[in-house]
Amino acid sequence: MRRALTAVGAARGIALGRVRVRHPQALAVAETRIPAEAVPDEILRLHRALDTARAELHGLRDRLHGALAQEVGEFLDLHVLILDDPELLHGLDDLVSTGRYSADYALKLQRDRLAAVFEGMHDDYFRSRREDLDHVIGRVHAALQNRGDDAAHGLAGEILVCEAVAPSELAELQGQGVVAIVAATGSPLSHSAILARSLHLPLVLGAGELLALANDGDALMVDGGTGELVLEPDTDDLHRYHRRRAELGREQAQLARLRRQPTRTQDGVDIRLYANAESREDVAEAHALGADGIGLYRTEFLFLQRRELPDENEQFLAYRDLVLGMAGRVVTIRTLDLGADKADHTGLTLRSEPNPALGLRGVRLSLVHEALFLTQLRAILRAAAYGPVRVLVPMVCSREEMVSVLAMLEKARASLRAEGLQAGERVELGAMIEVPAAALGLADFIDLVDFVSVGTNDLVQYLLAVDRGHESLVSLYTPRHPALLRLLSELFAYGRRNGIPVAVCGEMAGEAANVPLLLALGLRDFSLHPSTLLEVRRAIREADLASLRRRAQSLLRAHDRAGIEKWLAR
Repeated sequence: MRRALTAVGAARGIALGRVRVRHPQALAVAETRIPAEAVPDEILRLHRALDTARAELHGLRDRLHGALAQEVGEFLDLHVLILDDPELLHGLDDLVSTGRYSADYALKLQRDRLAAVFEGMHDDYFRSRREDLDHVIGRVHAALQNRGDDAAHGLAGEILVCEAVAPSELAELQGQGVVAIVAATGSPLSHSAILARSLHLPLVLGAGELLALANDGDALMVDGGTGELVLEPDTDDLHRYHRRRAELGREQAQLARLRRQPTRTQDGVDIRLYANAESREDVAEAHALGADGIGLYRTEFLFLQRRELPDENEQFLAYRDLVLGMAGRVVTIRTLDLGADKADHTGLTLRSEPNPALGLRGVRLSLVHEALFLTQLRAILRAAAYGPVRVLVPMVCSREEMVSVLAMLEKARASLRAEGLQAGERVELGAMIEVPAAALGLADFIDLVDFVSVGTNDLVQYLLAVDRGHESLVSLYTPRHPALLRLLSELFAYGRRNGIPVAVCGEMAGEAANVPLLLALGLRDFSLHPSTLLEVRRAIREADLASLRRRAQSLLRAHDRAGIEKWLAR
C-alpha cells in the first residue's frame, strides 16, 4: 500500500529501487552456555570471526583510492583499532573461557558493557563513537554466523533502509550498486552526509517511521534533496519520478556547458569561484571546471591514518604537486587543523579533552607544537617557489596568535634561506574566521593579514551554541539565522573598506540556493567543493547583483528564519 513520508534530505539526488532493511544491531542472541571441553573450539571460532572482520576492513581500505581513501580511511582505521582493543578482546576471551558463554552471547555481553561506557561519557564526540562500536560488532556477529555483513551482498539496484550509516560504509555500499540510503538517525552535517554528497549518493535521514514500515523487496522512491519518500509508489508517482529524472539529465547537460564559462552576474560583475580540496582528484576536478584557484586545501589528510608525522619533504612534494596541478592559479593551503579528538590518529599524542571543539585545535595546536608548525611552514614556502600560494590559519581568535604565526613564518623563511633552499618570494597570509571573537574583532588584526576566509560550518556552531553534528538540533543549526547574516554583512563590508578580500569556504557557499543571499550581503569570493561548483556558477550567472544589493537592507531586517526564507522566495 502506498505511503508517502517526509524526512530530512541530506544528499541530493533521486532514486527508485527495492528496499533492503537492515535492522539495528540489537544482537538478540539467546544466552547459551557451553561445556568446558567446547571452550577451545569456541574461542577459535570467535577469533576466526574477528580475523574475518579485520580482513574485510583491510580489504576495503586497499580497494579505496584517492579522495575516498583519505575521507573514509580515518573511519576504517578507527574500526580496526576497536577490533584490536585489548579491553574488547580480553573481555571476550574471559566471557567464553571463564563464563563459558557461546561466542555469540559473549559478543553481545561485551558489546553491551562497552556501549554503556560510551553512553556514560560527557563528551558528545566520544559518545558518538558508540555508533562505530555497533558497526564493528555487527561485522563480527555476521562473521560468526558464517555470512557477510547484512549490507554487503545482494544490494545492486537497492535502497538501504537502516538505523544509521557510517562513513566507512558509504563507498563500499555504492560500489555494490546501492542507489540511495535512508537512515532513521543522523545529521545533515555529519561526516556521513558530507561524504554522501561528495559521492553523489542520495541520502535521507530521520526516517524512523520508514524503518518500522518497510520490508525487504518493497518499492521505494527517494528524493535526497527534499527528503520525500514514497513506499510502494503508484502510477502517478512513477510518472513524476521519470519526468524528474529526465529533467535532471537535461540539467546536468546544461551544467556541463558552463565548465569554461565566466562566473559573471547578469549585470556584468565577475565573482571569484574557488574550490575546496584535499586530494589530487579534487584539484584536477577544480582545474577542469575552471575554478579561479584553490580557496581551501586541507592538509590534515597527510597526518591522519598514520602513526608517524609526515616529514618536511613529504609535505613539500604534496604541496608542490598541488601548486603545479593548478597551473598558475592561486592555491590556499590551510595549516594543520587537528584537535585532540583526531590527534591520536597521528604521531601526536594529546590528552583527551572534555570538549575538543573548544580545546587545543587549529592554530592553538600548531603554536604549542612549534617544531611541527615550523616543518609545515617550511614545506609550504618551498612549494610557493612553483606558483602563487597563500597560507590560511584556522581557528584564529586573537591578534597575539597572528603575531606568533608571522614570527614563525619569518623564522621558516630565514631557515630556508640559510640552507640555500628555494622559497616563494611572496606568500599571502590569511585568517579563518570561525570563532565569534575573530568575527567581531577583525579590526584588531586586519593589518596583519592579506585576506580572510569565513568558515561558516564552525562559525554557525559557535555563534548559535549548537553542535552541528547533533541530530536532535538539526532544526536549530542553520546558516539562515538573522544574527549570522548581519555578522557576515559587517565582515564583507569591513573587508571591502580595508581592501581585504573576504571569502566564505563553509558548506553555506556550496549551496546554490544561498547564492542570492550571499551576493546581496556583499560576498564576492566563494570557495566550495568541486562537486557543486557548476551549480553555484549557474546561480551566479542568473543573478542581478545590483538588484540584490538594493534588497540587502530588507534582508537584514528579517527577524527570523521564516523572514529570510520569504526574502529568498521573492
